[in-house]
Amino acid sequence: MRTVLIPTDFSNSAMHAIDYALNLYKCERTNFYFLHAYADEVYGPYKTNGESSIQVQKETVKKNTDEALKDLIQKLTARENNPKHSYETLSAFDTLVDAVNDFVNQINVDLVIMGTKGKTADKKITFGSHTVQVFKYVQCPVLAVPLDYKFQQPKKILFPTDYMLPYKRRELKLLNTLASEFKSEIHCLHLSDFDDLSTRQIDNQRFLKESLAEAYLFFERRPTKNKAEAIMDYIKKNNINLLVMVNSRHSFLEDMLYRSTVDEIGLRLKLPFLVMQNLPR
Repeated sequence: MRTVLIPTDFSNSAMHAIDYALNLYKCERTNFYFLHAYADEVYGPYKTNGESSIQVQKETVKKNTDEALKDLIQKLTARENNPKHSYETLSAFDTLVDAVNDFVNQINVDLVIMGTKGKTADKKITFGSHTVQVFKYVQCPVLAVPLDYKFQQPKKILFPTDYMLPYKRRELKLLNTLASEFKSEIHCLHLSDFDDLSTRQIDNQRFLKESLAEAYLFFERRPTKNKAEAIMDYIKKNNINLLVMVNSRHSFLEDMLYRSTVDEIGLRLKLPFLVMQNLPR
C-alpha cells in the first residue's frame, strides 16, 4: 500500500498535481492524504486587522479549510471512484514545511506530490518559494508537477548523478516500483569530464543497478561545462517524461536550491521533477 501526501492551497496548480497523482497511481492501492497548512493565512490578516484576535482568526480559517477539504474529497469521490484509492484530509495550523515534515513521520509517507507554484507565484519562475522550501527541507521524496504538463506515463526517466552519493534504499525502491509499473527506461546521466570511475563511484553505481533491477537502465556520460544545459539538452533529445535528482550536501541540486531561484542557472523545467532526499528516516 502506497502512502502519498498532497499539500494543497486549493489553486489550479494544486488541483493539477492531484490529477497527476491519481493518474500516476491509478493501478496501485494508494492512501492519499490532502493537507492544507494555514498558519500564514492566520498571521497575515491579523497584522492588518486590529479587531480580530489570533484565536478568532485561527478558528475561522480552520473552519474554512476543513470545509474546502471536505468539498475536495466529495468532488474527487464523485469523479474518480477508484476502488484502489482512499482519501483522507489533514489541516494544520503550521507552516507548510513543518506540517509536511510532521505528517511525513506520523503517517509514514512514501511520496509528497505538489504543484510547482501556488496561487500567488510569479508566472515567470519555474518553482514557487513554497515548492523550493519543500524540496530543501522535507525529509521525503517530493514530486513537483508543472501546471501546463499534460499527464504522460513516465516511460523515460532521467536520473543525473555523479555516483558519489550513498543512495537511500527506500527512495530507490520507490523509483524502482514506479519504473516496474510503467516498464520505464531510467537514463543514468553521469555529468563528468572523466570516463573512469573511482572505487566509490563504481560501488554506488553497482548499488544503483541492484536497486533499480525492474527498470531498463541506460548509463551515459556528459561533460560538466554547464550541468543545467546538459540536463535540458538530454531531456529534449530523448523525450524524457520525468526528471529525478537527489538533494544532498554539496550536490548540483543543493547548489540550485540555495540560490534565490532555481531558474538562475537555467533549469527551466516543463516536466515533473522528483527530488529524492539523501537523509535518514
